[in-house]
Amino acid sequence: MNRTLIALVFASLPAAVAAQGAAQGAARPADLESRVAAITPKVLAWRRDFHQNPELGNNEKRTAKVVADQLQAMGIAVRTGVGKTGVVGVLKGAKPGPVIALRADMDALPVTEDVDLPFKSVVKTTYNGQSVGVMHACGHDAHTAMLLGAADVLSKMKADLAGTVVFIFQPAEEGPPAGEEGGAPLMVKDGALKNPAPEVIFGMHVWPDSAGRITYRPKGAMSASDQLDIVVRGKQTHGAQAWRGVDPIVVSAQIIGALQTITSRQTDITVAPAVVTIGMVSGGIRRNIIPDSVVMQGTIRTFDNEMRKDVLMRVKRTAERIAEASGATAVVTYSAPNDVVFNDPALTTRMAPTIDRVANGHVNTSGLWMPSEDFPAFTKDIPGLYVFLGVNKAGVKPDDAAPNHSPKFFVNEDALPTGVRAYVALVTDYMALKAAK
Repeated sequence: MNRTLIALVFASLPAAVAAQGAAQGAARPADLESRVAAITPKVLAWRRDFHQNPELGNNEKRTAKVVADQLQAMGIAVRTGVGKTGVVGVLKGAKPGPVIALRADMDALPVTEDVDLPFKSVVKTTYNGQSVGVMHACGHDAHTAMLLGAADVLSKMKADLAGTVVFIFQPAEEGPPAGEEGGAPLMVKDGALKNPAPEVIFGMHVWPDSAGRITYRPKGAMSASDQLDIVVRGKQTHGAQAWRGVDPIVVSAQIIGALQTITSRQTDITVAPAVVTIGMVSGGIRRNIIPDSVVMQGTIRTFDNEMRKDVLMRVKRTAERIAEASGATAVVTYSAPNDVVFNDPALTTRMAPTIDRVANGHVNTSGLWMPSEDFPAFTKDIPGLYVFLGVNKAGVKPDDAAPNHSPKFFVNEDALPTGVRAYVALVTDYMALKAAK
């Protein structure tokens, strides 16, 4: 079913009919609360196990095996190796109804943990030629555990389910290793959304906010992203005779400064926010040698498609012309694009009461996040809804908590039952809405 038809179906449902459908088909709040409470100890155990044994993108072999084994033990049909190490579980309810997908990511980051936990990660590996720690610094361990918990709850409700649930456990959301495919695009390419084909998909991400609060935003919720690489080539010479060469370090410094004026002076940020960041600069091997080249890597974040095209053009033009003015060259390339995480407005409106209920009214409907996600690969042809779950320690304000990707990132496990409830209720309420149409 396409997006337009879904929107028309939902728009035609009177509130009274929708409420009646929810009462007929959805899990009653008391039942859901008790079911989630029963599985919570397992959810915490899974989360701690994944946290202590993190794996980088496309290498989530142990994690994938644990997930597959647990799903099979629940009586859920399992496919493994989808998108390299991805796992897809299919739970077919006893009654006919829609196919609904739930997605969680499994990969960790090359970050050395700096949080004192009994299940702290001490895993080490080599990443980009460097020895690094490995940590679930973005909460994917919590995502995987919560979705396993939801799968357990829903598997026990199979006789009452009016439809099918597809559980997608995704590798490499943070990006695959250099030279490899991975993440959501590869899972889609490998058939994660086929046999059966979902008509909607729901996703969730933990972030620094009041524990248990759910934040969401209709339409654009997370930015589009483009990886940026700039290679500046000059002419190598002795550091004491700079005039005999072309200094790519000086040229790169000029480019870096000029790139910041694209968003501060050339882009109408009242339309939508935009960010251009250079996060890595590499050039030179000795203090008295002006090198032949400098490599810069960065990221570009935008929320508007036309603005995105314009910013990419301006970055390329700026780098090339500054280099040319100095007698150097600059080669600009873009890779690994992610589109805006877009919450279908009709779907978001219809599921808002569900979110409010499972979060006990602890909801924020204006969240806008500049980080990006590859979740849009799943929503190219079907509507989706992506929400954020707060996981701060009690009393810690959002701006005072360590951010995602920090070695001090912390997940308050008290919030995880809310995430499990949300996954389950989004499924059962959506099924009830469809049954009531």
